[in-house]
Amino acid sequence: MPRLADRFRLWTRSRLVAGLWLCLALPACAQFREPLPASVNGALQRAQVPPSAMSALVVAVDSGGAVKLRHQAGEPVNPASVMKLVTTYAAIDLLGADYTWRTGFYTDGVVDNGALRGNLYVRGGGDPKLVIERLQEAFGALRARGVSVILGDMVLDHSAFDVPERDPGAFDGEALRPYNATPDALLVNFKSVLLRFVPDPAAGVARVVSEPPLARVAIDATVPLGQGRCGDWRSGLRADFGRPDAIRFAGRYPAACGELQWPVAYQEPGSYAARAFEGIWRASGGLLTGVVRGGLTPPGATLLHEARSLPLADIITDVNQWSNNVMAQQVFLTLGQLAPDPVPQPAPAAAPRSSFERARTVVAGWWRRTFGERLPQPVLDNGSGLSRDERLTPEALAGLLRHAARHPQGQQFIQSLSLAGVQGTAQRYGRDPRQAAHANAWLKTGTLRDVVGVAGYVNGPGGVRYAVVGFVNHPNASAARPALEALVEWAANLSDAAP
Repeated sequence: MPRLADRFRLWTRSRLVAGLWLCLALPACAQFREPLPASVNGALQRAQVPPSAMSALVVAVDSGGAVKLRHQAGEPVNPASVMKLVTTYAAIDLLGADYTWRTGFYTDGVVDNGALRGNLYVRGGGDPKLVIERLQEAFGALRARGVSVILGDMVLDHSAFDVPERDPGAFDGEALRPYNATPDALLVNFKSVLLRFVPDPAAGVARVVSEPPLARVAIDATVPLGQGRCGDWRSGLRADFGRPDAIRFAGRYPAACGELQWPVAYQEPGSYAARAFEGIWRASGGLLTGVVRGGLTPPGATLLHEARSLPLADIITDVNQWSNNVMAQQVFLTLGQLAPDPVPQPAPAAAPRSSFERARTVVAGWWRRTFGERLPQPVLDNGSGLSRDERLTPEALAGLLRHAARHPQGQQFIQSLSLAGVQGTAQRYGRDPRQAAHANAWLKTGTLRDVVGVAGYVNGPGGVRYAVVGFVNHPNASAARPALEALVEWAANLSDAAP
């Protein structure tokens, strides 16, 4: 039986062909046959990418929806990280911009004279940004409740998400890149270690400062300073990440580099949460007589503290502006805790266990109710775009963007995107302040091997806002990014006047 992506491709192609025959007979469809703008074509030629490898759609956001450019907009493409727009808009619509995740701290014992006589259970709720500072705040709240010593175990409950273990390097061989971190109901600090190198010329070394503190992990405190240019300083360190209990450096750190940081994914992600919880608890002055282990929160356990996440509007800003893959997957899995149909209220504390399969079912139901049959459903994998199987059509994505612009909380969605030339991954678009797109386009970018994409909103000089979508799927895609930049700039120069 053909894969879902293949069946989707056949269906959309047949739909496109039928539409083309009808369109060719109608004067109103003349723009369908318009070539790409000269600036876009020129950039494709320089990249040695044929126009057939690009798909694009530029359409006014208003109710009239005047189409300014349509090029292969009905063809399914791999969108890379632009797929995050589907996940984040579904979350805005289903959960609301103010939605927060909850991490619960429970006990089966009692608090007595500064000691918790029993186990401390930490039940993860899928918080996408449970970073060091917020965990320190939670531990501070526990101490304020009288818990300084835990006379028992610290039990970490990851059961809200059913995510199979996988090799972090399976996707692209980059196991130590934080963007390959796997989602987790109790995701702590993105399962990453931040190594900071601070030169101390007088001592002839660079001081190594690491965070968070990880229990039972030894990290070299210094590395000798080297001479010469900064260059590929990470390779020069000759770091050894082969052991889960140690990080060693056999090379040198160039003094010319000054102070730099290196975020790396921890080499044994399955034990990261336990090491981080214990390390941060002890570093904050807490004592523990037992061990940190995985387990389930028992029924009837007493709630000591509930840590609330940042609101969804803030979370999707990190997801879209900085293309954070694991945060996008956390949001996607949270949607899997909802009932597929009808649309429920935000997930309760006892939400069902989520999985990628369940999340795909929920988002598919939402898409069907929201857009009906007029826009083909995207093919979703993990909701982040870090996939070779995810697919959508530019016309479907443009339809989503137009719908979002009219949503009661649509402004929070739009503001979660990168501002061209100013912030996030869209800084290279309209980076010259003299360009029309500079600070005038809100964009989500995407990049994989053989894929580049961009989608978002662009304001024309006449006051019309356009939904702009562009993709290149081709072996030379990375060289064709200037074609997408040219597309955005072309849209920003459209002279239509607002009605």
